Amino acid sequence: MSADDIQLGTITTQVPARLDRLPWSKFHWRVVFGLGGVWVLDGLEVTMVGSVASRLTEAGSGIEINAAQIGLAGAIYIAGACLGALFFGQLTDRFGRKKLFIITLVVYLAATIATAFSFAPWFFFLTRFFTGAGIGGEYAAINSAIDELIPARVRGRVDLVINGSYWLGAAAGGLGAVLLLNTDLFAMDLGWRLAFGIGAVLGIAVLFVRRNVPESPRWLFIHGQEEEAERIVGGIEESIEQDTGEELPKAEGSLTVRQRKAIPFREIAKVAVKLYPKRAILGFALFVGQAFLYNGVTFNLGTLLTSFYGVSSGTVPWFIALWAVSNFAGPVLLGHLFDSVGRKPMISGTYLGSAVIAVALAIILLSGSDSLALFMAVLMTCFFVASAGASAAYLTVSEIFPMETRALAIAFFYAIGTAVGGISGPLLFGDLIESGDRGLVSIAFFIGAAVMALAGVVEIFFGVKAERATLEDIAMPLTVADAEQDGDSQDSTTASS
Repeated sequence: MSADDIQLGTITTQVPARLDRLPWSKFHWRVVFGLGGVWVLDGLEVTMVGSVASRLTEAGSGIEINAAQIGLAGAIYIAGACLGALFFGQLTDRFGRKKLFIITLVVYLAATIATAFSFAPWFFFLTRFFTGAGIGGEYAAINSAIDELIPARVRGRVDLVINGSYWLGAAAGGLGAVLLLNTDLFAMDLGWRLAFGIGAVLGIAVLFVRRNVPESPRWLFIHGQEEEAERIVGGIEESIEQDTGEELPKAEGSLTVRQRKAIPFREIAKVAVKLYPKRAILGFALFVGQAFLYNGVTFNLGTLLTSFYGVSSGTVPWFIALWAVSNFAGPVLLGHLFDSVGRKPMISGTYLGSAVIAVALAIILLSGSDSLALFMAVLMTCFFVASAGASAAYLTVSEIFPMETRALAIAFFYAIGTAVGGISGPLLFGDLIESGDRGLVSIAFFIGAAVMALAGVVEIFFGVKAERATLEDIAMPLTVADAEQDGDSQDSTTASS
């Protein structure tokens, strides 16, 4: 159906209630694998750079680059992700989730393949920028689609595990690099190039699975395509009833919305600034906190281990894989608590807890300890806790803003928060590691601890109790306000939650 054929009006729909009352099914697994696969790719991409970083700085790698430039490449990747998130985020809210999560994956694939052919630092920087742009666009399109398709009662744990699957890719990238950096098998200037090729192969596989994931019915009915939304939900319900042999319970609750083809950008901006200012501060704080610490360590861990603990470039990937496993374990083991104990205590607890452990890391560096085992044990503990909190940042922003602005809200807070923390982190860590001074590197960990702790405090005061609640109850769609009040404002009590 073309945009010109869409007829708009005021409708009453049960689509959200029907989606939220569904039992877990094959359809939901398809969503997890089709959409969650991008986090595996992102983890593979980012960690691959960290794993091969030491090799890239060695003579004979085919590209002359130093430790500080590795940090710069990380910052450029993040800059691309920020701009890509903003650019593709607004398109996702305007043209739909599915179109954009296909387009952004194609951008990622093209740039990753180009990275494998890097011959100079400038070309490496350029390809990393566009790889980041594709991944940034994925964040907006994928998180919004996932939360709109997953039932409310398990949305927290599923979202955290999907975001945490980033670290499966990171572990795979680390272990794969062990093989690819083996000079007995691959030349110095070949193995690291093949490492980026792995990401492209996996991306193609995800692209095929993703073709079977439908457009978000929530997006469809607001944009004048309620018949398509009903068809998709009806098909999901029918397949579940066939698989279980049982009739689904009747859905309870409905929404009345005034359909619109597009929401003006000025209206979307007004949502964060005027309607939900506390939620805007919360989103910014959570993203800055996790972005500084995570990107600073992720892009520079290989050079840190080599510079201060004498780990060879060929052995670095083993340690990165261990670290990645601890990061994946966090969301998997703690994720269900975000639905049961609640968002506020778990998010604040993981941010504050990881901040305390990050201080311990800084003290270890200051002490001059040469114990690699001690450093890795504390590092893994820190990020086991931090990983659940970092994943919850994406969940939070996706939940607490109206559906019409969801993708752009994710993109905006990811971009702004990451631009502040995610770019400065890799640059600071890279420069301080290049100095060879443990004391200076400890400063970066102290700063990381401080911004994580600040985010945890903001969550205590401004966090939203979103566990097990429908998305429409957490933040009323703007089009519902249109239908009920013939305007775009909401009750001040709801806005201040």
